[in-house]
Amino acid sequence: MIALRPLSRAARRPARGAALLTAMLTVTLVATFAATALWQQWRAVEIETAERARSQAGWILLGALDWSRVVLREDGRTGGADHLAEPWAVPLQEAKLSTFLAAQGNVSQVDDASSETSNAFLSGEIVDLQSRMNLRNLLQKNETIDLAFSRLFERLGLPASALQQISIDLRMAQNAGSNDDSTAPLMPRTLAQLGWLGVSPEIIARLEPHVTMLPIATPINLNTATPEVIWACVEGLDWAKANQFVQAREASPVRTVPEALQRMNMPTSTGTGLLAISTSYFEIRGRLRLGETLVSERSLVRRQGMNVVTLWRERGHWTSPNLPLPEPAAARNSPL
Repeated sequence: MIALRPLSRAARRPARGAALLTAMLTVTLVATFAATALWQQWRAVEIETAERARSQAGWILLGALDWSRVVLREDGRTGGADHLAEPWAVPLQEAKLSTFLAAQGNVSQVDDASSETSNAFLSGEIVDLQSRMNLRNLLQKNETIDLAFSRLFERLGLPASALQQISIDLRMAQNAGSNDDSTAPLMPRTLAQLGWLGVSPEIIARLEPHVTMLPIATPINLNTATPEVIWACVEGLDWAKANQFVQAREASPVRTVPEALQRMNMPTSTGTGLLAISTSYFEIRGRLRLGETLVSERSLVRRQGMNVVTLWRERGHWTSPNLPLPEPAAARNSPL
């Protein structure tokens, strides 16, 4: 029987080094797997939190839309002229949502720090879309309408060729359904979608305060229209008189179209069919800031008497001259 002699110290060193290396590799792999699992879990939580915030924002904005429809419905109860001194025309500046939810019986309750709405801020406004010239009117064969748009483009410094091309493309889009022409452009639903017709973003931005796209032809509301729109639609009106009329209506809105034309020293037969003092189409804009999530939404509504119907809703970025964009988070948290 042969006796086994123990390994020498020099022979045991490579074995110890290999064992130490194996242990280090094992620890590294375990740490990598643990870090990967932790990151995936964190990512899943962040995605779920963001989706929940967007879902909550959508429901809150839907409630804001319903509230705006109630405002328009109550305004329609009284009838008469629509003007910028009415409650619907006052924009809602960014305000903490909990102030609306907590106030009960004229007593403001203390905000609950654990409430998910304690860090939610809501803003919005209602825009009279009949304060703008409707591109849908171009589909009518009316020289008065064509002249009004020509005057507006001239006033805005836009080329007449752009107006001509828009008119041609809109007629092609209107006839596309009956002719089954696959090459015809789609009918735009909003002004921004004029890009489908090849209109440049610069022209669209220039037109946006004065032009809109509605489902049917509509007149302009003299109580809410811009001086450029009024000057374009009232043939023979002096630019200075258009500005004077806009300034005067702030203190005293007009009640009838003949009254408005008399203030402008224009014949009462001017602009027949293009002018009005009431509105049926409004755009409701809402914006909710929930933590670091910012969700904006706008809707087109049509009011007929006491009935206010939502025609479409879309989410996306929008800006308003009445509502400034929220400050960055760093600026809001700054002690200065």
